[in-house]
Amino acid sequence: MKRTIKKVAVVGSGIMGSGIACHFANIGLEVLLLDIVPNALTEIEEKKGLTLESKAVRNRIVNEHLANALKSNPSPIYSQKFASRITTGNTTDDIAKIANYDWIIEVVVERLDIKKLVFEQIDKFRKPGTLVTSNTSGIPIKFMSDGRSEDFQKHFCGTHFFNPARYLKLFEIIPGPHTSQEVLDFLFDYGSKYLGKTSVVAKDTPAFIGNRIGIFGIQSLFHLVKQMGLTIEEVDKLTGPVIGRPKSATFRTVDVVGLDTLVHVANGLYEGCPNDEAHDLFKLPDFINKMMENKWLGSKTGQGFYKKVDKDILSLDLDTMEYRPAKKASFATLELTKTIDKPIDRFRVLVKGKDKAGDFYRKNFAAMFAYCSNRVPEITDDFYKIDDAMKAGFGWENGPFEIWDAIGVQKGIELMDAEGLKPAAWVNEMFTSGNTSFYTVKEGNTYYYNITTKSQTKVPGQDSFIILNNIRESKKVWSNSGAVLHDLGDGILNLEFQSKMNTIGGDVLVGINKAIDIAEKEYSGLVIGNQGANFSVGANIGMIFMMAVEQEYEELNMAIKMFQDTMMRVRYSSIPVIVAPHGMTLGGGCEMTLHADKVVAAAESYIGLVEFGVGVIPGGGGSKEMALRASDLFRKNDVELNVLQEYFLAVAMAKVSTSAYEAFDTGVLQKGKDIIVVNKDRQIAEAKKHALLMAEAGYTQPIRRTDVKVLGKQALGMFLVGTDQMVAGKYISEHDQKIANKLAYVMAGGDLSEPTLVSEQYLLDIEREAFLSLCTERKTLERIQFMLTKGKPLRN
Repeated sequence: MKRTIKKVAVVGSGIMGSGIACHFANIGLEVLLLDIVPNALTEIEEKKGLTLESKAVRNRIVNEHLANALKSNPSPIYSQKFASRITTGNTTDDIAKIANYDWIIEVVVERLDIKKLVFEQIDKFRKPGTLVTSNTSGIPIKFMSDGRSEDFQKHFCGTHFFNPARYLKLFEIIPGPHTSQEVLDFLFDYGSKYLGKTSVVAKDTPAFIGNRIGIFGIQSLFHLVKQMGLTIEEVDKLTGPVIGRPKSATFRTVDVVGLDTLVHVANGLYEGCPNDEAHDLFKLPDFINKMMENKWLGSKTGQGFYKKVDKDILSLDLDTMEYRPAKKASFATLELTKTIDKPIDRFRVLVKGKDKAGDFYRKNFAAMFAYCSNRVPEITDDFYKIDDAMKAGFGWENGPFEIWDAIGVQKGIELMDAEGLKPAAWVNEMFTSGNTSFYTVKEGNTYYYNITTKSQTKVPGQDSFIILNNIRESKKVWSNSGAVLHDLGDGILNLEFQSKMNTIGGDVLVGINKAIDIAEKEYSGLVIGNQGANFSVGANIGMIFMMAVEQEYEELNMAIKMFQDTMMRVRYSSIPVIVAPHGMTLGGGCEMTLHADKVVAAAESYIGLVEFGVGVIPGGGGSKEMALRASDLFRKNDVELNVLQEYFLAVAMAKVSTSAYEAFDTGVLQKGKDIIVVNKDRQIAEAKKHALLMAEAGYTQPIRRTDVKVLGKQALGMFLVGTDQMVAGKYISEHDQKIANKLAYVMAGGDLSEPTLVSEQYLLDIEREAFLSLCTERKTLERIQFMLTKGKPLRN
């Protein structure tokens, strides 16, 4: 029988419960969110004359929790409009409603006795066959379903979301003693396809996979920091982006998550894993106990390892347990990696370091490799699941076994020997049998060393993905220093940017034109997509700055024209061009998205025309395109100025969508044409599918537009009055006004005396003229320079 999920009930509305409810609303489901009834009135409720029987009182806890979640930043929901998909209630009056829901998720307090009471209630009202899962992060699944009906136990397991549920991709599925295989298979597929997660089936062992390894890693560092006499700033420098980990690295991450949360899991592991060879590492160091006594728990208490005083960041000295001004950390070994773009290529250099950083990496990786190898088969039979869990749950770019491969399996064993540690027997067995790496890549697929069969086995679940790393060499059609073109098969090409942060400069523009040339001659379609951290942060503003400072205006004019012409080729080629944005898709990256035949966007796409922040208007066709899109929405007898104003404000306010769904509201994505995928791993494959569909449906090269209605002086006058008022009210600076007025001129189509139909080229020409004129302004150059040096906009 085919199982479908249309409605989900979430029992428990705390931070995790509300976050999970929001994510199910994100993907379009109807959600019921329940929590307990309060046992006393608040002062406000008493003053209002409410009683404990009032519905507002009975649903107060759930409503307050959900409201707080929806106000939080970053938001748990793709669009505030989606909150209407969530209905709230309480576990006394509304529990019977779960009979109409397909999946019931328990997210109550981490106490087995309370969970068992909740499951007893659920078992009374659920329909046979309904899924019931627990979001526990540590309580053994086998204890929870004791005493429940046979059907309940068959359809029950753990589904551990990581917090925040929208953003962290790990979805651990933990079978109970009687969970049916059909349920496990369904949840694995559902997590990947619908929730956008990396699904990992874990064994029912303490803290499962992610937290077992993650807490070991943090506890190991807690002990190492004292042993090596490192400062917390030094550890955060060594364990952040340089090794492909989040900017918050170690200690800042603990501050954000909350020290108490980490201590709770570490204590659970200390008690629950008495036979673990690293048992003593889970014992909390003295400085952690002191911080717990002082309630220095991190962001939630205003101080942890770091403390903000006015505008200054102080850090904790672990020897004196006093706060002091944060010190800048630097190491010679890290300097050697500055020219190495990818973290995976840095590890060989890092472990050879001759300074304290080199010592740290050798000790840290030796401990991690030994621990992870010895957890197989205890926590999972397949080591690749550990890599998946650490990447998806902790934001690591590479998992422990991938890092070990990068350093070399033999070298990793040598690091362990030096620290008196030993890998698991299966690692030596693998190495002596002639398998010299944990992973291999064959014909675009990743294979892993299977401990049971003692051979390389294809990692399951790849059929839905196209992994560019795996085809970069074998399927390369063409490349230059800024872009590489791959053959995705079935007549579809993919162009991947390879510049820093995927900025769009001359080489990338050459790459786009070359890709379209090749596709038009020999292929059926083109995808422009990559699997970096971000799609593109926009045009190479360093190049624009240099030309403007040198007053090379003719060259700058030609560069901007090339950008515009390239965007128009994306729109007007003879093959379908699909653009696949994700992450930051700003400025020129957004302009490319605007000119696609179809956009296949990842849900986590932050798209916007942000040129105002550097003192210019969109000059690569973005200003033209927003005027064109407004024109397409003009309707007889409607007030056309209102439509144009919406599009003008989206650019003038440099609006960036907080999800791809919000990009429909700003006019960057178009309903009925563009689509969104929740799982970024599936994005390139999905984009390829749509390129094929368009080609097979008989794609015809569009004709350039000459029918864009512009409103001329009528619109220009309104915009100029508006910017005058904004300056008078001190909402914007005089330079902001100058930029806004230039944009107004372009989007109004100039100072034409009456509404007129114009061509796209007409708008592109006045857009380029406006862009160039702003590049002659000192204040624009100050803004560009500030962005290049400080990484944030200047208001001048």
